[in-house]
Amino acid sequence: MVKCIDLFAGAGGFSEGARAAGMDVVWAANHWQAACDVHEANHGLKPLCQDLHQADWTQVPAYDILLASPSCQGHSPARGKDRPAHDAARATAWAVIGAAECHRPRAIVVENVPAMASWVLFPAWCAALEALGYTLAAQILDASRFGVPQLRERLFIVATRKRFQFPALPTGDAMPISQALNLASGTWSSIIASRRARPLVPATMARIQAGRKRHGSRPFWIPYFGANVNGWGLDQPIWTITTRDRYALVVGDQFRFLTADECRGAMGFPTGYRLPKNHKLAVHMLGNAVCPPVPTWLLPYVAEVA
Repeated sequence: MVKCIDLFAGAGGFSEGARAAGMDVVWAANHWQAACDVHEANHGLKPLCQDLHQADWTQVPAYDILLASPSCQGHSPARGKDRPAHDAARATAWAVIGAAECHRPRAIVVENVPAMASWVLFPAWCAALEALGYTLAAQILDASRFGVPQLRERLFIVATRKRFQFPALPTGDAMPISQALNLASGTWSSIIASRRARPLVPATMARIQAGRKRHGSRPFWIPYFGANVNGWGLDQPIWTITTRDRYALVVGDQFRFLTADECRGAMGFPTGYRLPKNHKLAVHMLGNAVCPPVPTWLLPYVAEVA
């Protein structure tokens, strides 16, 4: 069986994808204890809870493929203009180099936001892997192509000692977000101003009115913040799940945010995957996670080449 380790494992999306591909995750690590607890609850493996810049790589068991999803906040445009671009979040990617230098695994697979490729030190990071004898291939993969009801583009970088070429992507229609929803669940509240302690803000009402204009009496979803003012049908994928409540469902005169269980489904995790009981914490972890079906599709190809 192919053995993997999972750096920056978070809630375990990469590990879950590897497990579904028939691989064995023998070691995992993350700096956040709450995420380590979720990973352990689902995978029976107690992750190392540590800043990986301080990790002793000699203590890691033997493995074949290194999986890593370094912090994306330093690269993502969603971080906002008011936060500096030189923060420590980007530096987490160098832990991949440290582990690779120590172990020289057969293959390395790194996931991040597409903007990582614009990082000023990205060429140097790639050159470090090449200096260790790896050949790199990179491609942006949209989770909606892999049975995930979400438009989520992520950069996947594969490093192998033999040349790797990404296979042809799956074809077919994207899964609609309706597949992940349970309209009978969650806590609904009224849209009607007279029935609320505080009326909804004008921007939210504008989105709701636009959704009604497009979809009539049918349920739809809206982005709760951002520049877009349209409402969207349940027959198409939702946009990228983020680390906080972003999307609201509208049914008649009521609305609510997606539940954590619905976000889990929108990320492609299996129904029984355990999440924190705290909604805010669960959504935060899911928004940072890797959609498992993508590595489930990709990793067998990587193992075959490596």
